[in-house]
Amino acid sequence: MSSLSPKRPAQARTWVDRLETLLTTAPVHLVVIVIALLWTLPTAGLLISSFRQPDALLTSGWWSVFVPPLDPTQFHLGNYITVLTRQGMGQAFINSLIITIPATVMPIAIATFAAYALAWMQFPGRQLLFVVIVGLLVVPLQMTLIPVLRAYNSLGLSGTFLGVWLAHTGYGMPLGIYLLRNYIGTLPRDLIEAAAVDGASHLKIFTRIVVPLSTPAIASFAVFQFLWVWNDLLVALVYLGGNQEVAPVTLVLRNLVGDRGQDWHLLTAGAFISMVVPLLVFLGLQRYFVRGLLAGSVKG
Repeated sequence: MSSLSPKRPAQARTWVDRLETLLTTAPVHLVVIVIALLWTLPTAGLLISSFRQPDALLTSGWWSVFVPPLDPTQFHLGNYITVLTRQGMGQAFINSLIITIPATVMPIAIATFAAYALAWMQFPGRQLLFVVIVGLLVVPLQMTLIPVLRAYNSLGLSGTFLGVWLAHTGYGMPLGIYLLRNYIGTLPRDLIEAAAVDGASHLKIFTRIVVPLSTPAIASFAVFQFLWVWNDLLVALVYLGGNQEVAPVTLVLRNLVGDRGQDWHLLTAGAFISMVVPLLVFLGLQRYFVRGLLAGSVKG
């Protein structure tokens, strides 16, 4: 019995420590859960409203669908069918993909090459060039709209996909180079130098070593760029103008608000369609997003 007696206080202390830890962290967990619920509540209301009948949507709030008895017939897909087929949202959805995918891939490719050059290649003016690129981050986007639009009108790029691709590539490059250069600069120097000693060229080092190791940072920037381009209205409105054949989801949704502001059933369906792809992209790349943001913040 004497050999077992010392274990009881230790077990008691363990349970006390666990209880103290639970009581200490419980308020934090509770606050996080409440914030998450409040943050998700508008999206849940938008989703429920997009499936409701027009009359019911105008006469009662979305939370009324949970009042018993629950009637499944109050939900239907007619709002989405109308928006996709009659309001041009289907074509706009395709246009947004055509705009967003190249406007994400192009700055990623160029920024990755530039980041490697600024981090590992020695050439005159390297630091000055990096300082200028970082300085471009504080230049307001609105300052470039008129000069670029005049250049597009003279070159025939206004109202085309190519014009929007080039605009988003230019606007996303400073942030991409800044993020990727900081990350690529933290890669092990011994690994880069060993590859160079073995006779590897800069291109082989870049493709075989740097790009695979920089996947988290590249994915992080891809999330930033994709979400910004997909949700953009200003750049598309200025450089595409009234060309409805290449209008993205944001332009069509804005027209729905202006032309059919009273049709809440169509607005909610259109808004949720515009949210689906960004949500999927963010959730799919979330782990890379967090790793890419944190990896370049600490050396080693």
